[in-house]
Amino acid sequence: MSIFRRLFKVAESNAHAAMDNLEDPIKMTEQGIRDLKKNLQAAMVSLAQVKSLAIRMQKEASDHKKGAADYERKAMLILKKMEAGEMDSDEAERLATAALEKKEAALGQAVTATTNHQTQQRMADTLQAKVEDLKRQISTYENEAITLKARARTASSMRKINQQLAGADASGTVAMLEKMKQKVQEEESLAEAYDQLADVGGDIDEDIDKALAAPSSSAGADSLAALKAKMGIAGASA
Repeated sequence: MSIFRRLFKVAESNAHAAMDNLEDPIKMTEQGIRDLKKNLQAAMVSLAQVKSLAIRMQKEASDHKKGAADYERKAMLILKKMEAGEMDSDEAERLATAALEKKEAALGQAVTATTNHQTQQRMADTLQAKVEDLKRQISTYENEAITLKARARTASSMRKINQQLAGADASGTVAMLEKMKQKVQEEESLAEAYDQLADVGGDIDEDIDKALAAPSSSAGADSLAALKAKMGIAGASA
């Protein structure tokens, strides 16, 4: 597992750089996670086999115990028949003794199967713990790989943006904008000047028509002449 810890440290500190052309830490980590998943699948198969054997041993122990109890029951039935006079005592004791020997053998087999089952179960429990630990590690590595991959992409984008900003000619752009501003101001001033010239230098025919249309005297002057004539003041115009 130490190689994955090392790779994650490398990827975390150098998210936007590759180790070299053949050792991309993110790709290596993803491949490592795939390998771990294969190991997990193999471990799951082994765990199932160990558990299956433990279950079988437990069943064998249970069967032997049941067999021992059954032989004891048979020995008791034989002795009851002997007591009831249904069987010869020597034959009954011989068969009862044989049944009890079978009982003891079954109990011995039950003890052995129980011991084997306990050993197998401990192995299954140990393997189960390792499988669960491997599952947690894979989940942790997958989450870290997703996070670091996103950080690597962000770092790469930021690096490109910073490179573009560092290479931009900011002073030249500002100078170009100032030059454009001056050019626009010059065009605006020139347009205003031509507008004023248009008002001063009109068409001569228009000037003549304006002169003819203008009244020879103002309304105030006409009123004054009329008042003088009414009052008989000399110099009044007719």
